Amino acid sequence: MKKLLVVVFSLGLLAVASVLLFTNVDSSAAQTKMVVYKSPSCGCCTTWVDYMVDAGFEVEVHDTDDMNTVKAEHGVTRNVSSCHTALIDGYVLEGHVPAEDVTRLLVERPAVLGLAVPGMPIGSPGMEQGDPANYDDYDVVTFDGQGRTEVFRHVTN
Repeated sequence: MKKLLVVVFSLGLLAVASVLLFTNVDSSAAQTKMVVYKSPSCGCCTTWVDYMVDAGFEVEVHDTDDMNTVKAEHGVTRNVSSCHTALIDGYVLEGHVPAEDVTRLLVERPAVLGLAVPGMPIGSPGMEQGDPANYDDYDVVTFDGQGRTEVFRHVTN
């Protein structure tokens, strides 16, 4: 009987370890709440929020007419600026950052302030408009709050 209990207990531990090791990366990202600051009248920001929710993130939205203050408080410099600013697990997200890049950021945990998609490139999440053949290629960049950036991923549309 003791051997059977040991076997059952061992199998249970193995099952738990397997789940922890092989769980989809997206599910771990979804456990971290994202806080988004945006203008109440910005439609593309709302579309990006919906996209992030559809990607599995829990999102809390704060509408504000003072985005410049939000950006300044979180180290978003002019060279990476876009329309909305989000916070997640100690990182800043600026603009239309794709969900897969947020997930990668949370897994790899680089020593950066955050990720940005500067400007508002057509075809980035929340900016899908017009003919997809005319979508922009763009860079997702890391930033440090001092104006330094580095390409995290180049997106080709």
